[in-house]
This record gives sequence, C-alpha cells and structure tokens, in this order.
Amino acid sequence: FLQLHQGGSRGELRSNPLVPCFAGTKETAFIYAVTSAGLVHSVTRSCSAGNMTECSCDTSLRHGGSASEGWHWGGCSDDIHYGMSFSRKFLDVPLKNLTGKSGSGLAAMNRHNNEAGRQAVAKLMSVDCRCHGVSGSCAVKTCWKTMSSFEKIGRFLKDKYENSIQISDRLKKKLRRKEKSQRKIPIGKEDLLYVNKSPNYCVEDQKLGIPGTQGRECNRTSEGPDGCNLLCCGRGYNTHVVRHVERCECKFVWCCYVRCRRCETMTDVHTCK
Repeated sequence: FLQLHQGGSRGELRSNPLVPCFAGTKETAFIYAVTSAGLVHSVTRSCSAGNMTECSCDTSLRHGGSASEGWHWGGCSDDIHYGMSFSRKFLDVPLKNLTGKSGSGLAAMNRHNNEAGRQAVAKLMSVDCRCHGVSGSCAVKTCWKTMSSFEKIGRFLKDKYENSIQISDRLKKKLRRKEKSQRKIPIGKEDLLYVNKSPNYCVEDQKLGIPGTQGRECNRTSEGPDGCNLLCCGRGYNTHVVRHVERCECKFVWCCYVRCRRCETMTDVHTCK
C-alpha cells in the first residue's frame, strides 16, 4: 500500500503503516500528509501544463482583478480546487469504507492528516505577476496564482510533524486531544495528529523490522540529521581510515588508448557505536 521510509535522525523504518505497531504514529501522520499533498501538487501541475483532459487552468479568476490599481488576473493560475478534489476521492474514499469500531478512529485520524497535507498546498499558494508598459514601466501587471515548490511544502509539513498533536484513541463525536487539560484548544485543519507513540528507532528490533542506527555512517561535523551526535542517539561513534584507489590524470595517447595514473586517498569514516 504505502512504504514508510524514515531514514533521518532516528534510523530507517521500512514497513506498511497499517501494521498495528506503526499505525497512528507521528511518522505515519507525516506520510499520509505528504502523500496527499504530493498528489494535489502533481495533479494540479499536470492540469496547468495541459496534460489532462479533465482540467486545465483555474477559470474562476478570469476577467477579475483591480484595474484601478493597475493589475488584472491572467496567465494560467493553478487549479488547486481540482487537485484537492481528486486527492480526496483517491485517498479518502478507501478510508471512509473502513468499518469496525477499532478502525474507525484511526481512519478518521488518517483522513484528517490527508486533509492537512492538502491544506498545506493551499496555504502556501502565491501570486506571481508580469509587468507590462513602455520601457518596462510596469504600468499594468498580469497576475496569476501558483503553487509553491514541493520542497517548501515539505518543510512546512516537517514543522507540523515536529509539533504534531497526540489525540485520544477513543473516537466520540470528533477527534480530541489526549491531554484533558488541553481539550479546549481547537485542533486546526493543518495540524498533524497521532495516537500511538513512536517506537525507538535508535535500537535494533528485528520483530518490528527496525535495524537501529548501530554501524550507520555519520558526518562528524554536521549539526543536521546526518550528524553523529543525532544519528548515533548519544552512543558515540567509531572512526576508521578508508583507503580509496582510483584512476586519475587520464590522457589520450595517439593512437589509440588512454593512459592513467593510480591515485590513492585516505579518508576518515565515522560510524555509530
């Protein structure tokens, strides 16, 4: 169905997110959101490029704008409405068909995370304009709406992942926070939700399919997710020297072969303890 690749600061997980031990975690919440956002982004971009017969540019903005302010809508605005509708039909309908008391709450949470991904694309829409006028005076501008890059959308969802909200596993009329003291705080459409705490990706667990981070190569000087301090989960790292031999300074000799030297380099490689 959907492969989860969590290869960042806490190891690498490859599993079906519907497996009970991983279902409802922060990682699966992010995967549902980023998958939904990716579908919206891809379909909408195809519409604007004219690659789909069912849609094209957003026609609702035609002949609009503010002539008094010197601009009007034009060009090809991204029809995000079609992209979001397509994503809902493709991803949410299977979740709505899930029945049973045990699965209904999880399905509702996953639908929420799907919608959070779509809302991220809509929230980050921007307006691009092109100037018209004598000698580039920009007396009149033609403007259109466009989606942000998926990299920017991904960073937005990553921040939502870092601040995801744990909810109660007992579904009543609506999804609600697990902490009783915070239940009066509303849950936003853009918030990512999870039920179950994530397993420990630092330590190997063959039963759960978690390889851990022992032996993983890390960057000693990096402060990011590939850095030894974070990737090794505080256990420290080993350093060993690796000898690389490769052909170098190659020259063509007439006629007709290539003559190269053998170059050796020694590099330090750091691996987690």
